[in-house]
Amino acid sequence: MSAHEQGTTFVALMLFGWPLLLVVLYLFLPPLRATITAFIVAWLFLPIAEYRFEGLPEYNKMTATCFGAFAGTILFDINRIVRFRQKWVDSAALLLCLCPVASSLSNGLGLYDGLSESLVLIIRWGMPYFIGRIYFSDLTGLRELAIGIFIGGLIYVPLCWYELRFSPQLHRMLYGYHQQGFAATIRYGGYRPTVFLQHGLMVGMWMVTAALAGLALWRSKSLTQIAGVPVGVYVAALAITAVLCKSTGAIILLAFGLAALAAIQYAKTAWPVRGLAALYLGYVAVRVSGLWDGGQLVTLARAMFGEDRAFSLSVRIFNENLLVSRALQHAIFGWGGWGRSRIFNEVGQDITITDSQWVIRFGLNGLVGLVAMAAVILIPCLLLERKAQPRLWTHPLVAPAAAFAVILSLWMIDNTVNDMFNPIYVLAAGGLSGLPRVVETPAQPARVSDVEGMPRVTKEDRRRERKMFGPPPSG
Repeated sequence: MSAHEQGTTFVALMLFGWPLLLVVLYLFLPPLRATITAFIVAWLFLPIAEYRFEGLPEYNKMTATCFGAFAGTILFDINRIVRFRQKWVDSAALLLCLCPVASSLSNGLGLYDGLSESLVLIIRWGMPYFIGRIYFSDLTGLRELAIGIFIGGLIYVPLCWYELRFSPQLHRMLYGYHQQGFAATIRYGGYRPTVFLQHGLMVGMWMVTAALAGLALWRSKSLTQIAGVPVGVYVAALAITAVLCKSTGAIILLAFGLAALAAIQYAKTAWPVRGLAALYLGYVAVRVSGLWDGGQLVTLARAMFGEDRAFSLSVRIFNENLLVSRALQHAIFGWGGWGRSRIFNEVGQDITITDSQWVIRFGLNGLVGLVAMAAVILIPCLLLERKAQPRLWTHPLVAPAAAFAVILSLWMIDNTVNDMFNPIYVLAAGGLSGLPRVVETPAQPARVSDVEGMPRVTKEDRRRERKMFGPPPSG
């Protein structure tokens, strides 16, 4: 019996019962908050396991969450779907979900194979993006999502500290098995927490995301306290925990994010978001074109972080070079599925390691898929300055949107060396894509609003929110 088959009854109960539980959740919570709760709780606490059925995409915690969220929306908030209107920016998500059809047809794999692969991307990318579009395409929705991520990070703080002290055991204790080989959790003479996520790298990036979201909420005074404690205290705890997660890449991205948010606050400019997006696009461009083999990056890592981190990066770079050469043979639409983008030796053994999300997408779906994936995440970030002038990005209502533009750009940079998919980033991208132009009141330039309606929240919800978080931001 494999590790993922241990504890089968409880794991199956959690995953297959989750959509039903979400329908109940939508019955008792406002739909917007039910959606935030559904995705964050599922991502942070449901087991790492997949069930495979003939002819269907694998079923895991995000598949269960997307289906449950759609069912809850259809039953209790159908008007959000009825009111949805597609924008030109949504074309990137549509292209990403459909490009496997072109990949399969161009490789002679047939229409059925292409549609099957498209269904995988629809569940993985398309459904979270659409849910983000219908729930978070206004300033209030993005603020609620940022608060949800911040609180999700805070919940993980004591769990991370537990595993830092006692080693990653929580997933095994609850579900009966470790998510990965235990050796991967040992780092710098101690442990790197994994909690209930796939890998310690995911935990590090999640804590960085929560810390940056909390910082933006706190500095803009969009959220000043939780349970009577200043938000700055919680932000400091998150930042310290992010560093202690011992993910070198996440620590670097935390520094980039702090610098970007500081520049936005004091210089009132969109250049930090442009710069982060350009860093990702520039790296991918020179690697795909073959203009740079990445050797200097390994040398830099050796000088800054030591031989161990340099070796890890060199393995990634070496395999990227092999996979890029393979992908360039079918550069437009890629090789399609069935492992055709990978490299095998004379006895049929796969000799490549795929760590980077961008090179995986390039091999599967070529330049079309690679460009579409980048566009889904980065175009909403770059369009924010057209929807809200950068001088407004520190306003309590606009700051969460600006923070997401930074966070999503950082996630794409992380994807240059990792493949740590997180659907909550896709939710945020969908929200930013649908964000309308921010309207300033001429008589009171400090006040801003958007043209979307406020989410349906009861007076009792508002009373509880004021008691927990203090008064809402003005404007």
